Amino acid sequence: MATNIKAKPQEQKLHMKMSTKNRIINIVLYTVLVLMSIIWLFPFVGIVLESFRTESTWPVGYIWPESWGFKNYAALFENNIKSGKFVGFGRWYVNTLIIAVFTAVLQTLFVLMMAYTLSRLRFKGRKSLMRFMLILGMFPGFVSMIVTYTILDGWGLTLNNAMWGLILVYFASSGMGYYVSKGFFDTIPKSLDEAARVDGATRFQVFYKIILPLSKPIVIYTVLTAFMGPWGDFIFASYVSNYRTQGMTVAPGLQNYIKTPGGLNDRYTQFCAGGVLVAIPVTILFMCLQRYYVEGVTGGAVKG
Repeated sequence: MATNIKAKPQEQKLHMKMSTKNRIINIVLYTVLVLMSIIWLFPFVGIVLESFRTESTWPVGYIWPESWGFKNYAALFENNIKSGKFVGFGRWYVNTLIIAVFTAVLQTLFVLMMAYTLSRLRFKGRKSLMRFMLILGMFPGFVSMIVTYTILDGWGLTLNNAMWGLILVYFASSGMGYYVSKGFFDTIPKSLDEAARVDGATRFQVFYKIILPLSKPIVIYTVLTAFMGPWGDFIFASYVSNYRTQGMTVAPGLQNYIKTPGGLNDRYTQFCAGGVLVAIPVTILFMCLQRYYVEGVTGGAVKG
């Protein structure tokens, strides 16, 4: 009994030391995370504040605006309002939105069909094909940029028609990005496929009516990643459109907005306003579907 009585205070002291140690570690970790969040969010907050600044149009040495307003946002669409047509930023925004929607739909179909095929079917050369696509995906896209542009130019899908050329390029090779989707399909029991096949269902019916309803997280993950791509693509979009207004997307368009002589001083705040408008659709979509995005990533992170 005496031994047990002596042991309890020692256990309590040890527990208190561990609790204090854990509390200190948590404080340090949370402090680091808060500082990292502030550093990460600072540029975004700065762009938003700059977009509402109306006392000047050039970069200044302070962050908080002296005068607030929507003047910069109105200036982006001023030409559209006067002419009644989509020109300038309005044209670029519509082009990017169309490309993003088409790419999201087509790329999702290609990726999911490829992932389902490699997950469920066993055929000669399957592993060799997977290795080949893995190796091919390691090469950066700009390696084939000149050849791709030559082909698109021959089809008339560059310059003012660059929008349709970009859609074609974005989804044409998307099937090689099957890895995460295949990992998710591997987690779905094959017995469901076999039972449906015994009942007379075709492969497409199994895929469409059974697998896809169970794969909402990975479908939304694929749609999100495909939709976000065109909004941030600058190199290839500027190369294919060659800065023609009718074919440009927002990334090269905004860069062209400030690269002209005097453009940085005359249009800097408008540039920030354009950046905010570009971030809005992607941010809203991601915030609404974030739960499914995380489930898709974690569900597909299995060895296939």
